Amino acid sequence: MLTDAECKNATCPPDKARARLACSGGLYLEISPAGSKRWFWKYRKDGKEGRMALGSYPDVGAKKARDARDAARSQKSVGHDPVMVRQVEKLKASVGTGDTFAASASDWLERGKPNWSDTHYVRELRNINKDLIPHLGKRAIASIKPIELLAVIQKVEARGALDVAHRVLITAHGVWCHAVATGRAERDITADIKKALKPHIRENLPAITDPLELGALLRASEAYKGGPIVRAALKMAAMLFQRPGNLRTMRWADLNLDTGFWSIPSMDMKRTKAQKINGQAHVISLPRQAVEILRELHHLTGGGEYVFPGLRDHKAPMSEAAVSAALAAMGYKGRHTWHGYRATGRTILRQVLKYPADVIEAQLAHTGQITHGGAYDRATHLEERTPMIQVWADYLDKLRIGADVIQFKAA
Repeated sequence: MLTDAECKNATCPPDKARARLACSGGLYLEISPAGSKRWFWKYRKDGKEGRMALGSYPDVGAKKARDARDAARSQKSVGHDPVMVRQVEKLKASVGTGDTFAASASDWLERGKPNWSDTHYVRELRNINKDLIPHLGKRAIASIKPIELLAVIQKVEARGALDVAHRVLITAHGVWCHAVATGRAERDITADIKKALKPHIRENLPAITDPLELGALLRASEAYKGGPIVRAALKMAAMLFQRPGNLRTMRWADLNLDTGFWSIPSMDMKRTKAQKINGQAHVISLPRQAVEILRELHHLTGGGEYVFPGLRDHKAPMSEAAVSAALAAMGYKGRHTWHGYRATGRTILRQVLKYPADVIEAQLAHTGQITHGGAYDRATHLEERTPMIQVWADYLDKLRIGADVIQFKAA
């Protein structure tokens, strides 16, 4: 067994690349010709010899080296490779600090934020701060049992928010997967409780898909007395069936009324942050009826940024509540929504006017319906959508005046 004095006085002969002084139990001190000294423990794992560095002398003295050897030998005695154990500990230290649920969630949020849309990030942050942190934040995430997580999510269910409860579980799943990947937890416990939640059947937003009923809605919109801006928005919603958020934030700068096109920047589309950065603009052909509406509206709002400015703040876009209030005032609350115009266009164009599904999906700005569609299917079908949207606008005119049109036949 080496003493500190022997370690201090040990040297490497000039004719050797290194010298080794054995201590005990596979522990030895290695000395280089330059005089540096390091402790190593030699051991065998699965029939192969390995060695583990235990530190440099004199920072690690003989006694500390023996203690480190004994700790490593103890790990090996229960089937662990001490070198691998130490590597895992180093990796844990490099991926984040803290083993609590709050620390894991914070680390997960920060790592995901660059790839998420702002809306997605805010939703995940709200789920964590409102429903998970208050109950689990200070707990070591590895110690949390499935029944404890279930109890937390059942509190959300008790509020009657079944959809939110399922989304909170999805958020928790993300945190636990990150905790497993970073060595904070052994496994993802969220799978254990998924079937214990109350079932939630997502209901489609109300939408009129019958041509005769749509004709009545169009006539009611034409007669709406709530103001020319909202009335124009109602007409454009039916004609273009784009997402409410995109329509109400339509900018004059994104329109070319001479060529009849509306180009929505990729950053304004409902996409992940990576898709927003790498994606192309969503270009929409404007039928002549839309161009006429926009030219008339330009006299009212053309001096500002937005085509449909807010009632109180003309520098801000119209709120989504404006069109929803108009539909309610016309007696369509619970029967049809602003977002429902998308289902209206999708259904009638496919089932009545017989347009190809992929062309309609392109108008809706949905990604391709094939594997990796978002990455590889970049077809915009603009040449096909241009005549389609004009036929659609003409069809709406016929519905509005009550002319004979092709009717939807239920299967």
